[in-house]
Amino acid sequence: MLNRYPLWKYLLILVVIVVGVVYALPNLYPQDPAVQISSTGGSLDSEQLERLSQALDKEGIDVKSAEMVSDSTGLIRLNDAEQQLPARDVVDQTLDDDYTVALNLADSTPDWLASLGAAPMKLGLDLRGGVHFLLEVDMDAAVEQRLEATASAIRADLRDERIRYRDTQVDDDSLHLEFANVEDRDAARTQIRQNFSEFQIDSREQGRRAFLDMTLTEQSIQDIQDYAVQQNLTTIRNRVNELGVSEPLVQRQGPNRIVVELPGVQDTAEAKRIVGATANLEFRLEARPDTPDADTETLSFRNTPSRTAALSRDVIITGDRVSSASQSFDENGRPQVNINLDGTGGSLMNQATRTNIGRSMAVVYIEHNTETRTVMRDGEQVQERIPSTERGIISLATIQSALSNRFRITGLDSPTEASELALLLRSGSLAAPIYFVQESTIGPSLGAQNIERGIFSVLVGGLLVILFMLARYRAFGVVANIALGVNLILLIAAMSVLGATLTLPGIAGIVLTLGMAVDANVLIYERIREEVRAKTPAQQAIHAGYGRAFTSIIDANLTTLLVAVVLFSIGTGPVKGFAVTLSLGILTSMFTGILVSRALVNLSIGGKPVKKLWI
Repeated sequence: MLNRYPLWKYLLILVVIVVGVVYALPNLYPQDPAVQISSTGGSLDSEQLERLSQALDKEGIDVKSAEMVSDSTGLIRLNDAEQQLPARDVVDQTLDDDYTVALNLADSTPDWLASLGAAPMKLGLDLRGGVHFLLEVDMDAAVEQRLEATASAIRADLRDERIRYRDTQVDDDSLHLEFANVEDRDAARTQIRQNFSEFQIDSREQGRRAFLDMTLTEQSIQDIQDYAVQQNLTTIRNRVNELGVSEPLVQRQGPNRIVVELPGVQDTAEAKRIVGATANLEFRLEARPDTPDADTETLSFRNTPSRTAALSRDVIITGDRVSSASQSFDENGRPQVNINLDGTGGSLMNQATRTNIGRSMAVVYIEHNTETRTVMRDGEQVQERIPSTERGIISLATIQSALSNRFRITGLDSPTEASELALLLRSGSLAAPIYFVQESTIGPSLGAQNIERGIFSVLVGGLLVILFMLARYRAFGVVANIALGVNLILLIAAMSVLGATLTLPGIAGIVLTLGMAVDANVLIYERIREEVRAKTPAQQAIHAGYGRAFTSIIDANLTTLLVAVVLFSIGTGPVKGFAVTLSLGILTSMFTGILVSRALVNLSIGGKPVKKLWI
């Protein structure tokens, strides 16, 4: 019999629609503006959350609810997004440095939906509000830092082999070593070549002096720079996680840039300070009186710049070897940072301190800064970045006994400095300095306005399509409009299940999908009208319309899907959001345009005697 589906196909369509409705439902429950409190060293419980809620009530901030979401994390929900920042400040002032306070948007999905794994769509930065940073990694500094580390390793190696040298200098992508005579230079070259294959090594003489010029190969430079970007990417992700931001975006863009998006964060200054901090630590021994000048470096103390100390240029370990760090106070109430080293770091520290009991060891705080100034170049004003590195001694203490992988750092200015230093050490140091190329802030009110406009555009676009289909195809237009509604539900459900992020371009993709979703029905209905004009019986006209239009529908949607895939593969940010929405919309519209609308027609008039089609 024409225009009848088997029972299993009706059941399949029904199951798909029911599942789509269930997983689209969470989007009807808007997220609550909230303040998230995470414990980094103290304890957190329901009683503390209750006290914080009372403190917020005293400040006139309307609290919706307070709950513990894990053993160390609590969430205070608010009724007004505009009160998030004041609430964060109140909570931050009430708690001490053992807690991290961050803005958040908390899901309000009912428990029965959450138990099924249903969750609302993620909202992009333009809809949710937050901060956007575009960072650039200093590739030259990455190479220079690697050369400095290599120079330190070579000096230690030559001393172990009792090979005399005068000086080491770093210049661009080269390392220059000076020796008193050719014999020492040649012995050093043989030793260096065994351990440092990434260099091209050349010998030269100037009078009685002999030199080794070690130049990095192009492949080595590229590897160093790629490692710097990847390491910075990992470090920044760790720092963002320490901030407690939900659903952040940290991804590489191009050869040397990193995009950071922090939804819900409105304090740009704090986010910049944490994300872009370039602080690191070096542990060095104080130089002996008889140490050559080439092997020493005189540094000032951070707290008292007039006080200086001569330190060995060789570094025992850096902050990269720190596995964990926490802020606390000593017996006199002064801030300190408790350090745990990894296995390699603990071994190096033990080896260095075991053989140097009685000598002093310095903790050097290193910070990379950048000054931007406007200069004239070729008759045009351009922005020029001038990098600089500041090194200051935090503490200089006598080694009383061999240290292991646990010790403390003292001499810090304030608890805030100790807390930030502990955070940076926990998350890892940057492999190379980074610069803020671009930054922008989108307020939550603007995000809400974008959502309202996006929903309005979807409603207007959908209404226009509905009116056109009713006017053009009458009863069949009703079928197409029902299929269109099902298509929108399935699209929202698919984006929610897949965890796709909805952005303004994504909303544009939804509007475009609504228009394209009825293309299949238009092709089918126009084919049916041709059959009707050719005096074909009604049931045969419907069957022929759906059958003969199928190939054209597949071809049209497949080519559009290929374009969407290309956009997703080569695009970034908003382009990807548009491509994802468009791709999912094509798949759902093919399902509803062909199967759902056919099922509705079959159920209403399939197999029945029909004298005239209202189309």
